[in-house]
Amino acid sequence: MPEPKQYQGKPENQVVGRAKPKKPKKPKTGGKSAGALRRTAEGLDSRRVAIKALERITGAGSFANLVLGPLLDRSSLEGRDRALVTEMVYGTTRMQRALDHLIDQFLLDEVDHHTRSALRLGTYQIHFMNVPTFAAVDATVGASKKRVRGLVNAVLRKVADAPHDWPSDAVRLSYPDWIVDRLSADLGRTAALEALEAMNEAAITTTRDDGYVQDPASQEVVALLEAQPGELILDLCAAPGGKATGLAASGAFVVAGDLHAKRARLVRRNATSTGSVVAVLAADARSFPVREDCADAVLLDAPCSGLGSLRRRADARWRIDPDAPVRLGAIQRELLLAAAALVKPGGRLMYSVCTLTTAETTDVIKALDWPASAPVVRLPSTDSDGMWSQMFTRPQAGQRAV
Repeated sequence: MPEPKQYQGKPENQVVGRAKPKKPKKPKTGGKSAGALRRTAEGLDSRRVAIKALERITGAGSFANLVLGPLLDRSSLEGRDRALVTEMVYGTTRMQRALDHLIDQFLLDEVDHHTRSALRLGTYQIHFMNVPTFAAVDATVGASKKRVRGLVNAVLRKVADAPHDWPSDAVRLSYPDWIVDRLSADLGRTAALEALEAMNEAAITTTRDDGYVQDPASQEVVALLEAQPGELILDLCAAPGGKATGLAASGAFVVAGDLHAKRARLVRRNATSTGSVVAVLAADARSFPVREDCADAVLLDAPCSGLGSLRRRADARWRIDPDAPVRLGAIQRELLLAAAALVKPGGRLMYSVCTLTTAETTDVIKALDWPASAPVVRLPSTDSDGMWSQMFTRPQAGQRAV
């Protein structure tokens, strides 16, 4: 992330925000109705919460999903305003590179994280939410600290009026260069850009019949495994438990594991909430505590770079490092071979990842020479995450692998 800069030029039309009175006074309405005053106050409160969240995400390195919930819970915001804050925080976080490009032409010196957060928030409302300029500027300036309101006001008004050209697709779509380059190399430029554009849209909510919220791409992996009643199925990297509970709905006996005890407990909670019968273990998938050749089917939904599900994690694109796909690919191959040892002859092994890089998909499955179905590749769309999966069948005794 570029270092923040100060405004280049003289601030204009400083807007003074409304300070909370120390003791009750009759408000000066200026002719505004009580409803209008309430809406104005709610607009300022929404922006204050959003700016505070953005400061923690960019300044303290906090995770967006962990910061936002507690801030909303401590606020007095309800319903529509909570949804507005969520959209502003996640959207601003996703689009921060594009926003900085629009902002930085009017900055010369460095600014602090609060000022940068306010400028990004205001610019996001103007350029990506189609909020009227006067409303976005007024509310964002009012929610900023007094010492920077003049600067924020002046820069946002210039950003709103200035034409802009994008220097690259990576800036326009707000991704690190390496992500655009890698997906372009692995998927082709057109498919990569379409996928990256789709992942800039907010994730939709899809709810199963049992009330569990799960993306359609993950539900498809469960369906492809074709679990049958009475089968023993192992889900080796199961947290948070959506696939394990989905498999259990077939009547199969599911043993779900995760390396970390905390995440294993999350699987257990989700199994309980959905009424699913799932045996849960805290265990390393590379040494899963069952005998070899025992499972009718094994699901390895391997840890991955997550480059197919970036819409669901607003800050993930800024946290993943360029070496992650290759580094994770080595771990995935190790997990794949360990999983294969647990499948009985004639049994099935499903390998899936919510990424689309060659290093984590086709390069990984070269380690296993079992018969396999064609890979199922789901590119990110407005309806679902991206997912790559392939089903293998263990040869029967005496049958040659192909």
